[in-house]
Amino acid sequence: MDRITVVGAGNVGATCAQGLARRELAREVVMVDIAEGIPQGKALDQFESAPIEGWDTRLVGANGYEETAGSGIVVVTAGIARKPGMSRDDLLKTNAGIVRDVSENIAKHSPDAIIIMISNPLDVMAYVAKDVTGFPRERVIGMAGVLDTARYRSFIAMELDVSVEDIQALVLGGHGDTMVPLASYTTVSGIPLTQLLPQERIDALVDRARKGGAEIVGYLKTGSAYYAPAAAAVQMAESIVRDKKRILPCAAYLEGEYGMKDLYLGVPCKLGRNGLEQILEVELTDDERAALENSAEAVRSTIAALG
Repeated sequence: MDRITVVGAGNVGATCAQGLARRELAREVVMVDIAEGIPQGKALDQFESAPIEGWDTRLVGANGYEETAGSGIVVVTAGIARKPGMSRDDLLKTNAGIVRDVSENIAKHSPDAIIIMISNPLDVMAYVAKDVTGFPRERVIGMAGVLDTARYRSFIAMELDVSVEDIQALVLGGHGDTMVPLASYTTVSGIPLTQLLPQERIDALVDRARKGGAEIVGYLKTGSAYYAPAAAAVQMAESIVRDKKRILPCAAYLEGEYGMKDLYLGVPCKLGRNGLEQILEVELTDDERAALENSAEAVRSTIAALG
């Protein structure tokens, strides 16, 4: 791919840009931010690490969108970050205005791009981007489930003292406190988690995964997580650029899947060269389906609050 753009040169955006460059997913990665000098300085600093780390992707910083023209993928991280006591929904109005402006510029300068949305509240910001750009759902995808699943897998690995590589899991639903980690689809090297942990410990890990973002905000106090969110977006981008057809939980616009439509919700997605190539519908227990319905309702109420 010739060019990937990252909108926002804060912690998430800068970490994402370097991750994309390290994997050489494009000939050029452009980092855009309204703060003069910040994207230029960070991009130059990152490219100066290339001779040491051994990759050739060029990093460019910009304050406008002219340099982003023709991007194949645009990762959107722009917006204000959470602070202690704030929910993702508290960010709603401010970030919606930012994402509208970003989306207009993406549609103007990169009309064939695939958008990976990170800005919070994520499911609603993806909805805004799709609405503003007029792009088909295949080209507007939200990064949520990969991150939430990674947190869940991390906590299981810590609990069992095993490698994270052996843990397979799936987290569906909205990106927030109503997310739905599926214990019935969680295995450790193929062994069901229910055979390795009592239900009360599984429930505790599920609860910690739901509050994983707030836990980090509580520690940092002046910002939110960025290493894992950036890594999740890079994994999604890699599946698209390399046409890997990976099955990853992402926020996708539903058109009847799981009995829902007209909203973004975390579901298992196949990502390939065309972006979202398939939504997989898995069987859910009654409790999991009820939890997914509850999560969808929370997303709908946030969309309604946006007006």
